[in-house]
Amino acid sequence: MKITAAEVNKLRQQTGAGMMDCKNALQEANGDFDAAIDILRKKGQKVAAKRSDRDAAEGLVLAKSTADGKRAVLIVLNCETDFVAKNDQFGNVANTILDIAINNNPASMDELKAMNYTGSDLSIGDKLIEEIGKIGEKIDLSAFETVSAEMVTAYNHPGNKLASIVGFTADAGAEVARDVAMQVAAMAPVAVTPDTIPADLIEKEREIGKELAMQEGKPADMAEKIAEGRVKKWFKEATLLNQPFIKDNKLSIDQYLKSQQADLTVTDFKRIALG
Repeated sequence: MKITAAEVNKLRQQTGAGMMDCKNALQEANGDFDAAIDILRKKGQKVAAKRSDRDAAEGLVLAKSTADGKRAVLIVLNCETDFVAKNDQFGNVANTILDIAINNNPASMDELKAMNYTGSDLSIGDKLIEEIGKIGEKIDLSAFETVSAEMVTAYNHPGNKLASIVGFTADAGAEVARDVAMQVAAMAPVAVTPDTIPADLIEKEREIGKELAMQEGKPADMAEKIAEGRVKKWFKEATLLNQPFIKDNKLSIDQYLKSQQADLTVTDFKRIALG
């Protein structure tokens, strides 16, 4: 059956697949457009299965807040190469997924992946499989984080390999909120305050401190005390409110916030970086 260039182009416009893929699909489907679309989707499934064990360490990290400034979302869409990460189509898919998460407030990653992809009859999960067939690389939505608070802010670092979202107890103002979100991005705190650090992380730091002291030849009882001192120092480095403010290291983040509003503080944050 002869397939015209116009038919190939129509299928390409509808699916985004390559010209040869569209031509081959139409030929296999004897010109039936719906059947050709199914063939292209099955190709995506086959490619996804073949590349399931590949390392998808590149991609985009994107963050955004709702129009009312009460909720922020952070996602990571991974691919195998930086070349694909910089592709406009890949970026469009990532931003569409982010907007779906913003507009629909899914409760989990699975719920997000099951949502309808805008402008398509596919779920987000199936759309990603379709994109794998077009691009030929493993693509994976690997992270979905949210923060809700009286005020939230989202920070996207240039290059979209790093982003953060932060919640505040009150309206901090755009500049202050951005300062804190940039602090989170730059200094990678593990928690807001020491009492919100997971117990296993504290114990790990304590054991590391004790082991270092023992290697330095300190007796066991002294090593315990040295380890506790190192843990306290780590609290200052690892907790957001205790970190020195990157724009003025004479102030902690807590002091900086209190200098703006007496009761202003951070409720929660999320940070993700590629690599």
